[in-house]
Amino acid sequence: MSVKPKAPAILGAHHVAYRCRSAEETRAFYEDLLGLPLATVVKEDAGEAPFLHLFFKLQDGNFIAFFDVAEDPPEDAWRTKDGLRDYHYAMEVSDYEAMMGFKSRLEEANIDVFGPINHGFVHSIYFWDPNGIALEFACRDERYDEIIADEGQGAHQTIEDWSKQRR
Repeated sequence: MSVKPKAPAILGAHHVAYRCRSAEETRAFYEDLLGLPLATVVKEDAGEAPFLHLFFKLQDGNFIAFFDVAEDPPEDAWRTKDGLRDYHYAMEVSDYEAMMGFKSRLEEANIDVFGPINHGFVHSIYFWDPNGIALEFACRDERYDEIIADEGQGAHQTIEDWSKQRR
């Protein structure tokens, strides 16, 4: 059996991209409400599917991005997902106070917020953007490193046990 060469290193996330209903509605939510600067917009007019690709910069240098496509998708594309168990995008904030500050800010803007939830290693709140995308703000627990290390030691066994239970 041949040995595969080692995979090159993945440096980290650059961006995650979603489709949006409206470039301006999405810009207002992410830039004005959440405070993420609009870093760049790629406009593609050529071809049969013109689009704008918006990039909002996170403090770590990565991005959350959106496509505003000229052709509208079916309306059910915008249905809200379950922010705890389905797709969601989690952004880290500095501490619990910052997370709760965002909770207040979102509620003042009439955005439904679920939480805070204590997941052990992180504390989280969940909410939805105007496109039905589930978002999370998470802050590390003060015992974050210790909890991750402890839980990581049994991670493979936990998966194996779970898999047997589900069969």
